[in-house]
Amino acid sequence: MYDSIRNVKTLRITINAIERLGTKYETAGSEVKLQMNPRRMYFNNKAKKLQILYNQNSNSNKALVKPNHIPNLNLDPNGNLMRKNQHYTIHELGFDFIGRSIALTFSKDKDGLKNLVYKGKSKKMHYNCYLLQYENPAYTYVEYTVGVKETASSIAAKLIVNDYLLRHKNDLLNDFGYLKKGKKILVPNLYCKKAVIFIDEKLMLPVSVSLYDDLGLFESYEYPSITINPSFKEEEFNKDNKEYGFR
Repeated sequence: MYDSIRNVKTLRITINAIERLGTKYETAGSEVKLQMNPRRMYFNNKAKKLQILYNQNSNSNKALVKPNHIPNLNLDPNGNLMRKNQHYTIHELGFDFIGRSIALTFSKDKDGLKNLVYKGKSKKMHYNCYLLQYENPAYTYVEYTVGVKETASSIAAKLIVNDYLLRHKNDLLNDFGYLKKGKKILVPNLYCKKAVIFIDEKLMLPVSVSLYDDLGLFESYEYPSITINPSFKEEEFNKDNKEYGFR
């Protein structure tokens, strides 16, 4: 799977997402065109009439965003407006982040491989898959003291834990600034308590990933359509593309 992820240079995918926000679940479907290096992306959520275009090292590294019935906006992908009510940023789209997260989970969990169980072959959507399940009953929250110029995201990255779960536990879902030095917060000791992963036997890529904490499911992502290494025309990452809604 890791070899397959490293071989992805360009990607066209459809994503069906379920994300827990507080006590509710939000669903979203989107279509994405992605080039890894330099990173270029076109994102389209037709239901919400939301389009995003991002070209690394241009537009001051800001994303061009076309919300429903609102003029174009140039927004920081890591800023409050784009991250509000989102588990991840646009930089985490694609399989490289999923692979990294799985690897980090095992590096954090000393018994990681023992807690990973192969459940056999299984059908998921139209894919023939290998089904893997990870679960660690030792999942819990521990106290952490905020240091100098630390954010929820920087702490999550440093401790190799899930950004959303850290935010949710400490009522920081939409707080993206520096936290007060010396503040006591609770952080998960592992990235997740349980993960269910379906890996397509031909693509050798994860086509469905569901993560759980002590409260149950907190996020699930399925990829019903995947095209690996398609050739993109230059206009597919251009705001003047007549098929897009940017003005």
